[in-house]
Amino acid sequence: MKQTAIFPRRYIQAEGALASLAEEVQQLGARALIVAGGTAERAIVPRHLAAWRERVAVSVERFGGECSEEEIQRLTKVARSQGCEVVVGMGGGKVIDTAKAVGYAAGARVAIVPTIASSDAPTSAVAVIYTGDGVFLRCLYLQRNPDLVLVDTRVIAEAPVRFLVAGMGDALATWFEAESCRQAYAPNECGGVGTLAGYALARLCYDTILEYGVAARMSCQERVVTPALAHVVEANILLSGLGFESGGLATAHSVHNGLTRLDATHPYLHGEKVAIGVLAGLFLTAQPSHVIREVYDFCESVGLPTTLEEIGLAEVREDDLRRVAEGACREGETIHHESCPVSTDAVIAALRTADKFGHNRPDRSGRNS
Repeated sequence: MKQTAIFPRRYIQAEGALASLAEEVQQLGARALIVAGGTAERAIVPRHLAAWRERVAVSVERFGGECSEEEIQRLTKVARSQGCEVVVGMGGGKVIDTAKAVGYAAGARVAIVPTIASSDAPTSAVAVIYTGDGVFLRCLYLQRNPDLVLVDTRVIAEAPVRFLVAGMGDALATWFEAESCRQAYAPNECGGVGTLAGYALARLCYDTILEYGVAARMSCQERVVTPALAHVVEANILLSGLGFESGGLATAHSVHNGLTRLDATHPYLHGEKVAIGVLAGLFLTAQPSHVIREVYDFCESVGLPTTLEEIGLAEVREDDLRRVAEGACREGETIHHESCPVSTDAVIAALRTADKFGHNRPDRSGRNS
């Protein structure tokens, strides 16, 4: 039995960490291309660029908005033409995945600077590729994790709360999916069966967000950095990233991929749709009632969606749900890592049941907005 685990080369998390970015990048190369999301380009790069350029030759290219084949090809040409030795992805998950793919294609080292803690993309060697219209296309496995992940918790605290909460939705899936893979001896995302370390980190991720999620949300609302916020940022980015990659994926992310087939879900964040995938997975895999209650309680306490209505599917038609389920169950999807029977009809039933359970909770009046 081959067991595998992979990790980023260096992870730094601190309030004010951006001040050390050039010093860290300098260890990787002398010429860097920053692929910047809109917020990073407007609000972060201008404050630091002059200081960074004292150590490293830096150019900046704005991200085009979608992690697509076309955008990766465009930015790879830019990186090659400038002889960049380091590609720095600065922004949210799609910026980060694009930068990882560009760095790999251009033969450059990769540094990641997340400006939000909305997903576990920063640490992994996986890039999720979408069409130009935002429909999931495929996963690109890069065989190499980022050389540097630098997380400034001050930047995370100043971002909208919704992003932190969505990151908890992505992190919520980590242990359930890794546990499914462990039970089924299903492969992880790096080519083997998970290690004890991978499974343990996945469980620590779950325990951390349940313990500190509400307090972290409040800290972000107040735009302050507290230990609870730092713990959840670490869970959303590092623990979830290590847990999913070295533990494995299963139902939640397959359901997310299926949901992207419906245009009505496109305004919603990755982690919000993954959370719905987690809830559907609870019923698909026949989790005990106390686990179901625990997960719904958590989602409601931090403001994650628990009904289809909350991801734009208030009046979803049966044929649309079938499109979602067919996408979730297509060949190669990680839902087939489950040890239970999986079919299109089973996924539709799980989605319907999860939605009904969310609507029928005793008190929905106190939901976070």
